[in-house]
Amino acid sequence: MLPDPLHPALVHFPIVLAMLAPLLAGGFFWAIQTGRLPARAWIAVIALQAVIFGAAWLTAETGEEEEERVERVVREAPIEEHEEAAEWFIWIAGLTLPIAGAGIFAGSPGTGARALAVAGTVLAALAVARVGHTGGELVYKHGAALAYLDGPAAAEVFGRKAVGKLISEALGGGAGGAAADADRADRADRSGRGDGDGQE
Repeated sequence: MLPDPLHPALVHFPIVLAMLAPLLAGGFFWAIQTGRLPARAWIAVIALQAVIFGAAWLTAETGEEEEERVERVVREAPIEEHEEAAEWFIWIAGLTLPIAGAGIFAGSPGTGARALAVAGTVLAALAVARVGHTGGELVYKHGAALAYLDGPAAAEVFGRKAVGKLISEALGGGAGGAAADADRADRADRSGRGDGDGQE
């Protein structure tokens, strides 16, 4: 059975692979240039780049499927920032793939293609770092994970007062009644238990 949501389960694959790609590509470039490996060994770099591009595309598709749900609790601006970062990464990874493919050839054309591909993997690593940063902000700064909690679970994790405030802000900020009702419910619940030490 597939995880739900799928996007967070997949997103780490292209990030980790793209971060490792410059090291692998640089190592193979050096080994081929110094004669330690034949030019055909470059196929390992081509295969890795193909996997990175495919994983990036698939992860972006799953992110688009989750967008509508996350928009219920997160402002549009940080979501768009994350999407834009992901698009840059996919473009860079996609353009690097055919360049890496040309690196299979021997001689000057292959050497030039391999050098450009190494540079492309570095750019892709920088781009995916931005994707990871903006995605982390969505979850830990803007509360995207709240989109996947039901009411009782959210109240248990964050406290009724905090959930009420989030709901109030999501409804436009002017409806303070939700927060007030949640606060009253929280105080009544604690007084009913008689322990007075509930965490908000």
